[in-house]
Formats: sequence, C-alpha cells, structure tokens
Amino acid sequence: MAQSLEFSGIGKSFPGVRALDDISFRAEAGKVLALIGENGAGKSTLLKILSGDLKPDEGTVSIDGVVQNYGSPNDAINAGVSVIYQERQLIPSLSVAENIFPGVLPVKAGFLVDKKKLRNDTQAIIDKFGLPIDPMMPVGLLSVAYQQMVEIMKAYRRNSAVIAFDEPTAPLTDTEIEILFKLIAELKEEGKVILYISHRMNEIFQITDEIVIMKDGKYVKTVLTAATNEQDIVKAMVGRDIGDTYANLSRNDAFGEVLLDVKNLSSPYIDGVTFQLHRGEILGLAGLAGAGRSETARAIFGADPILGGSITFDGKEVDFKSPKDAIDAGIALCPEDRKEQGLVLFRSIKDNVSAPVIDKLSNGPFRNAKLEEEITQSAIDKFSIKTPSSDKICLELSGGNQQKVILGRWTSPLVDTKLLILDEPTKGIDVGTKQEIYQMVCDLAKAGYGVIFISSELTEVINVSDTIIVMHNGHITGSTTRQEATEESVLALAMLD
Repeated sequence: MAQSLEFSGIGKSFPGVRALDDISFRAEAGKVLALIGENGAGKSTLLKILSGDLKPDEGTVSIDGVVQNYGSPNDAINAGVSVIYQERQLIPSLSVAENIFPGVLPVKAGFLVDKKKLRNDTQAIIDKFGLPIDPMMPVGLLSVAYQQMVEIMKAYRRNSAVIAFDEPTAPLTDTEIEILFKLIAELKEEGKVILYISHRMNEIFQITDEIVIMKDGKYVKTVLTAATNEQDIVKAMVGRDIGDTYANLSRNDAFGEVLLDVKNLSSPYIDGVTFQLHRGEILGLAGLAGAGRSETARAIFGADPILGGSITFDGKEVDFKSPKDAIDAGIALCPEDRKEQGLVLFRSIKDNVSAPVIDKLSNGPFRNAKLEEEITQSAIDKFSIKTPSSDKICLELSGGNQQKVILGRWTSPLVDTKLLILDEPTKGIDVGTKQEIYQMVCDLAKAGYGVIFISSELTEVINVSDTIIVMHNGHITGSTTRQEATEESVLALAMLD
C-alpha cells in the first residue's frame, strides 16, 4: 500500500491559459487532504494529470518516491490510482455490475461471463454501502445520486491506494453523504492516500486532516484543518476578505405586478402546487431531495405533462406543450446539470450564447457575425466571464464561468426573457464565485426579471430569496419570507407530511 503521493513542479498550459504553474505538495497515507481553491484554480486539471487523462508540461507525479509516467488512464489505474470526477464516467446501457467491474468481469468455462458471481460480488459491495440498488439494473435508469454512488463503488472495488474525490457529494442526499463519509473514514483507517475536493466548507472541516489551497493555478499553502478557520481559508483562496457572503448583497426594494400565477398545478411528480411570483421578485423553492422542486420547474417549463391546475404567465393563461413554447413565451430554465442539459460543452461561448437566437442572427444561409460577437461580448462583460475570447470552448471553462455563460444566453438583448428559473445555480462553484452569482441574481431581479431560485443549500435559498416556498413529497408545506425564515423553521416545513 502506498505511503505517499507527491506532486513536484507540475506545470500545464492550454491555448491562452496557464492552468498550473509549479505545483508542489505531498499527501500522506492515512490522512484526508482537501484540495481547495476558486473555480479555475487548477484543481480539476491537477486531478486529470493524476489520473493519466492529461500529461504535465513540466514536473512529476510520484507514488512512494517512484515517478509515474502514465501513457493512459489505464496506466494510472494499474498504478493504484482512482479519481472520481464530478462528470460521471459510466456506460448508461450497461448494468450497475458491469460498470463496477469494467474489463474484469468474472468468467466461467474460460470465456462466458459468470453472471451469478458478478451479481453476488456486486451485491456485496452494494450492501457495504447500504443502498437499495439492483446489481443488474441498467445504470442509466438510476438517479443522478445513485449513479454517483456507482462511481464511488467502482473505485472502492479496485482497492486503489490513492483515491481522489472531486465534488462527490454534489448530487447526494444527507443519508448518502453520511454513508460516503463513513466509507472515507474506513479508507483512511486502511492507510489510503485520499484527496478531497469540495466547495462545501462544512465538509472540509468535518472529514479532512490537511488543506492545500490553490489560486490561479498556483500552490498557495498547506494548513492543518484543526489549526485554521473558514474565514482564513476563503481569504487565501480569493485573495481578499469577502466578509459576510449575504450581508452586502444589493437587493430589489419593490416588486411589480404578478408575473406568474400557478394554481393547483399537478404533474406525475407534484400535486396541487399553488403560488405567485411578481416581477422583480426572487422566489426560493426549498426542500429535501425528492421534494418536487425541480419537478415544479419542469412542469412550468413545459418539460413534464400537466395533469391538473393552471399556469397564468404575463397576464395570459398558458398551456405549454414543450420547453420551446415556454422559451417563446419568455421563460428560461438554467438546469441543475449544466454540463449535460445546459450547455453544448464542445462548442464555443459564442455558439452557446447565440443558440436561442440563431434565427435572429441569420439571413438565409448567412449569419450576422458582427451582431453575434456583440451579444456574446456583452454577456462576457456583463457577467465577468473569464476567457481569452468568445471562441473559447465551454468544456474548458470553470464551473462558475459555465454558469455565467448560461445566464448570458438567457439575458441576451435578443432574447425576451421575463422569468428565469435557476436550478442549483451555484452547484460545484467556489465561495468567491458564489457571491458573484448571488449578486447577479439580485441584479436580474432589480432589472425586472422574475426569478425562481432552487437550491439544496438551505442557507443559500433562505438568504438569496425574497420569498421561500417549502416543499415535501411533491406538494407545498408552507411559505415564509427571508426576514422571517430560519434554517430550523424551513427544515421543519421540509419534513412535514
């Protein structure tokens, strides 16, 4: 079993960007080392080098003093390294078992897959995690949270000496997070080298022993978790003291007329949902996993069938048959999974911003390139998107900048958006960029947009929203205002049948 992992002088550049610059630090076995920094600090790039997905331009990765020269990700796996990324690396059409045992399926008679042994071996791992998952179910039919747990079980099955987690709890419920943290504690006791990336400070202080701080692709320092505090860490990450995340937000003081009137709305996933949203108002949807928050957004957006009730938008009763109908009416949805549903990752910022208005930019076979560049540059300037040009591929942007591209798309001067539905808009985003997103949301409300704000972070939804609606099991259990809400009162409503 490996005793140490060491990065020495790691450097990596992409066109126009110095992603990593002389990164050097050491991780010891039997400890959990947090790797933190703002989006764009270089954390994910470093993990891709560790996993063999990228080669460093300079420097070395060593395990127990032995320099690793990976030719492929499989070489890293064979060296005892497992990296669990935010982006799931599963094959949806294959079973849970086949995804946990890729390339090493048990066989009998020399060439036939031993399905009984495969099921039993997989079930033993699932039982270790205490999850209600069928080993032979196609992984594509599982929820996002359970797919993430399959990724973690795959790494666990390999018995790797070095395990890195990249935002592993983002899609998980509290119960699943508890299971994961128990597993990490066991891996620590077994003497694994563990790297842990998260933007959730409470997790950092709960499970890590040391913290490596990165900024702008450079190593800042290593600190003992027990010897520091959140304020000092954030200051080292962002280079400034951001103070109270919410206290300094500039908010809208007055709302306009009712923009959205939802009455007794029902779909296959929600029942009898009723509320109103005014122009200039931020309406928060709170609740535990499975409460129906995203499903309410999908019903309003025309993505799920309406079984009952009514929606009145901008003074007219509407019956959207598809998301296109909602978009044409002036409703935009920024989905929870921005990488799979919100962006075309392999296309440029320009292509993503102009996508909804491509018809307005085209005259027959010709596109108005000047106008397209103008609206894209306007989005880049408005939301402070960090990029060398509008032609930057979205896959190469940090999570925070990807989220800003989506906001830029739907607030383009050529798009007549009146209502923005933001589903987990700060998921996987660092604390400094979160504060930027909060202010952007408040600015959009001040500009007259209606905003529906959905978040799993209770503190966030309480402090950003003007009005908070709480849901449980597909229906509304209560509502409150930002001034009156407490975490205890909202959580009590979230657990009320």
